[in-house]
Amino acid sequence: MAKQKKSRQKKINVRVDFTPMVDMMMLLITFFMLCTSLAKPQSMELSMPSNDKNMKNEDKSVTKASYTITIYVCANGKVYYIAGQPNYNDPSCLKATSLDRDGIRKVLFNHVTEDGTTPVQQVMTAKAELDKKKLADPKKYPDSVYNAELSKIKGGEINGEKISTMTVIIKATDDSDYKDLVGALDEMQICSIGKYVIDKINPDDQKLLDARGIK
Repeated sequence: MAKQKKSRQKKINVRVDFTPMVDMMMLLITFFMLCTSLAKPQSMELSMPSNDKNMKNEDKSVTKASYTITIYVCANGKVYYIAGQPNYNDPSCLKATSLDRDGIRKVLFNHVTEDGTTPVQQVMTAKAELDKKKLADPKKYPDSVYNAELSKIKGGEINGEKISTMTVIIKATDDSDYKDLVGALDEMQICSIGKYVIDKINPDDQKLLDARGIK
């Protein structure tokens, strides 16, 4: 009896052509590039003190003393402030605070000037009203219009009237942390402070800090 031959399966080499996938991937990449919105760069405007040696000290500050607050960012996360003109002969003019809503933010918000006004409250109230208008009608207030209106508010133009705004001077010691300086700048944005500068610790400031044992 003849032996039956074992059936052998033919091996078929399967070859998948991925060439069309390349074209599809290029189409998808092009689609996402055209449809996505790129992240907008965020910038922060800073006004640095003038290096003009011929400028007099009284010309460097064009705001009233009661409209000025000086913030000292010190070591170990310590923060101090002086409301008005610093009295370098009285170390007690340095007041301790912190970089949060119950610290320097509260100080700025509740600061009353010699005219009996609270500029930061006025500016933040106007900003809140602008935010409500933008939320109610986003098409009427695109980013360009909103930023322009916000810039006017920070500059003191509120409801067609001009008010005096606060000027904040930020001074960081050599032993302070960079993140604390950034935190102070963040508070300026939160409180809608239109005029703030980063200044150096001068010899009078250093004597004042040394008298309190502050680094």
